[in-house]
Amino acid sequence: MEGGSVEDDAWYLDMEDRLDKPLAETEQARWMARCIYRVPACVKDIKSKAYTPQVVSLGPFHHGDPDLLSMEEHKLRAVRHVVRRAGITARGLVAAVGEVAEHLECSYMDLGGEGRGPRTWGRRSFVQMMVADGCFLLEVMRTDAGNQVGDYAPNDPIFSGHGLLYTGPNIRRDMLMIENQLPLLLLKTITTVEGGNSSSDAFINSMVLRFLSQCSPTPPTEGGLCLHPLDALRRSMLFRPYHVAYRNRNHKDAQKSDIIGSARELYEAGIHFKKSNTNCLDDISFVHGVLSLPQVSMHDSIEVMLLNMMAFERLHVGAGHGVTAYVAFLYNIIDKVSDVALLRSKGIIQSAIGSDKAMAILFNRISRDTVIEPGSALDAVQREVSGYYRNNCRRVLNGWWINLVDKYFQNPWTIISLLAAVVLVTLAVLQTVYTMLSFYEHQDN
Repeated sequence: MEGGSVEDDAWYLDMEDRLDKPLAETEQARWMARCIYRVPACVKDIKSKAYTPQVVSLGPFHHGDPDLLSMEEHKLRAVRHVVRRAGITARGLVAAVGEVAEHLECSYMDLGGEGRGPRTWGRRSFVQMMVADGCFLLEVMRTDAGNQVGDYAPNDPIFSGHGLLYTGPNIRRDMLMIENQLPLLLLKTITTVEGGNSSSDAFINSMVLRFLSQCSPTPPTEGGLCLHPLDALRRSMLFRPYHVAYRNRNHKDAQKSDIIGSARELYEAGIHFKKSNTNCLDDISFVHGVLSLPQVSMHDSIEVMLLNMMAFERLHVGAGHGVTAYVAFLYNIIDKVSDVALLRSKGIIQSAIGSDKAMAILFNRISRDTVIEPGSALDAVQREVSGYYRNNCRRVLNGWWINLVDKYFQNPWTIISLLAAVVLVTLAVLQTVYTMLSFYEHQDN
């Protein structure tokens, strides 16, 4: 049939218009600034609540959610306190954030430029939201650090010691979600307008880490200002820069990592476990039969933290795979409750979330679709462990010895009983030999 319908022509013209766009250079520039993402449905299937804020929205993705609206009035109160304390005007603060608004918009997936997503943001409303969210987050972190004594009422529901005692853990949890991030450029811009010496990259990074972590993490020393709070925490938990950790990624023989036994099986094969020198998640090594693993504290938010860090590594090109590889490695060696118990006995796992069974279930749940990148440093460790484990002669001998130690040398009373049994058996054997010798000597006479 010649020709086409009007609808066909309209479709063709629309497609031509869509395709008539710059390609590589424009796309690369557009994606380079992006660092805050919506989590795909296939990833959320693991546990959707782990990616959804419960108390406060930070940024545009969850702004306006009915369950989070109660915090909006506290955001406006935070703006008023910041403005009055610094002796600046709200107009000046909004203008300063407006100067970096384009960069902030581009930080969010499908928000800046074309393809703004399900909600269309005008520049004015976006800047107002950024100012309110940024001031709120700064005031929460300052209050937690004890830097706002007397500035808020002692019975303030949020910005007081009592308020943060109950809301602080929930706010921390919401700050871990990749969909609920604020660019740290926003916090730096606001503190710069306030004046003082609290607007350096290192100060902003450290302030965020002090609030998010309860174990005094080491602030990142490379790369300047972190992208957002989740990025700051993730970078503080990794030991090796990406280009060093993945030094063998182009190795021609890099294939899928060898499968290794569970922690208990490795232990029975003669592999010993000990804590690494640091708590960095990628500080894993295997030397002379000793597998060193970082100590990790299993707290209430550990699942949310790890899932969102893995989502960030999956979506952000160039972030590396340090956290994902760590979870994949632990999944390989944690199969049963006895594996968790072994790692806990060696001080590698510290639990505040329940039983060993709960931890085993947690790691098996969150490790879905996780992989160790072929040719990476951790892949090399796994291959070395696998080769050691496959040595059957060593495994049988060491397994016998370790079972003996576990059964008889863990309790002083069992040690005493075993020694007594050995002595009795030895005396019985000696008596038998002596009797036989006496018998044959009598026969000879």
